[in-house]
Amino acid sequence: MKAADMILVSVDDHLVEPPSLFEGRLPARYASQAPKVITTSKGEDVWTFNGSVIPNIGLNAVAGRPREEYGVDPTAFDEMRPGCYDIHERVKDMNAGGVLGSMCFPSFPGFAGRLFATAEDKDLALAVTRAYNDWHIDEWCGSYPGRFIPMALPVIWDAELCADEIRRVAAKGCHSITFTENPATLGYPSFHSDFWDPMWRALSETGTVLSVHLGSSGRLSITAPDAPMDVMITLQPMNICAAAADLLWSRVMKEFPDVRVALSEGGTGWIPYFIDRLDRTYDMHRLWTGQDFRGKLPSEIFRERFLTCFIADPVGIKLREDIGIDNIAWECDYPHSDSSWPSAAEELEAVTVGVPDDQVNKITYENACRWFQFDPFAHRAKDQSTVAALRAEAAGHDVSVRSYDHGRFERTVGMQLGEMATRVKQ
Repeated sequence: MKAADMILVSVDDHLVEPPSLFEGRLPARYASQAPKVITTSKGEDVWTFNGSVIPNIGLNAVAGRPREEYGVDPTAFDEMRPGCYDIHERVKDMNAGGVLGSMCFPSFPGFAGRLFATAEDKDLALAVTRAYNDWHIDEWCGSYPGRFIPMALPVIWDAELCADEIRRVAAKGCHSITFTENPATLGYPSFHSDFWDPMWRALSETGTVLSVHLGSSGRLSITAPDAPMDVMITLQPMNICAAAADLLWSRVMKEFPDVRVALSEGGTGWIPYFIDRLDRTYDMHRLWTGQDFRGKLPSEIFRERFLTCFIADPVGIKLREDIGIDNIAWECDYPHSDSSWPSAAEELEAVTVGVPDDQVNKITYENACRWFQFDPFAHRAKDQSTVAALRAEAAGHDVSVRSYDHGRFERTVGMQLGEMATRVKQ
């Protein structure tokens, strides 16, 4: 299928929260304690909450920048494409890239909302979490119906309250909740505990998917403290592999047969070996480990219950039948450094050469729509949803690569000169 004819729904993108997020969304008694953005003496915009400073507001918000400027340094809003934090500009960027739909993970609260959970006042923590979810669903997604798959933060410190929040946001049309790949590393009970049972029940009742993003446990695979960054980047899919094994062998898969999990930004090429290993482990060891999937193989459970996601994965495409064509979805990863926006469609065309059109459609949008109860065509005709049609709407929108680093240099130098002038006057 040609890139121009594809319909693209990304199940993993990211947003950088705008400073106005909490305005008017919290009870008056918490207004002074709301998370807020401040500008440091170095000219960097950072979020603050509960005594913590989150200095990576622009972590990998590098869409449109030259690759030599990629990195994890703190940045300011004026050093990002406005599409990172402005919903109207985001839709323009989506159109320019030919992307119809997008599911956006959070940034400063952490993928599992663990920043909010640090507040000793749990009423404050709950109020902030709910305010964030309402903003995300009502304003970020609600501004452009049919363009975004809503996603909610969990109430990670209390499984009953988490279940209540899942039901509350499901009533608003949200059927994805972001969650940690390993709650034990964050100091909470593991997936093997019954602590999370209220959450599993709520997910099952509402058809909500547990979206587990790489790195959401606060830990990434690394071999040694002094290993190059490239080691960690290469091993990133191993974090998702570990989460998949943890969940598949847990009691959750047996006792809550309607729970479904999306493995976000983990790639797919490793999965055929992984599920082969699952089945061999089951065959060789289940009699003494006590595992029982009641007539099914672990590989069957995996294909039924886990959605796998990739950005550009030629090996995974070649092995798609082994993975399961009904549980593969595409992700753009805008505005992070793994994304090939605005030419992701062309990249996808290159890796799907020879793949039948019906399979391409499943990967590019049908599986995502089915898993997340997302119907973009209630708002837009299919023939107006293709890459070509969307790009035609974005004619003239600037997608050129340009440096954003000069802005920080000018601002920092200006502040330094201003400080020097103040000292001279004194």
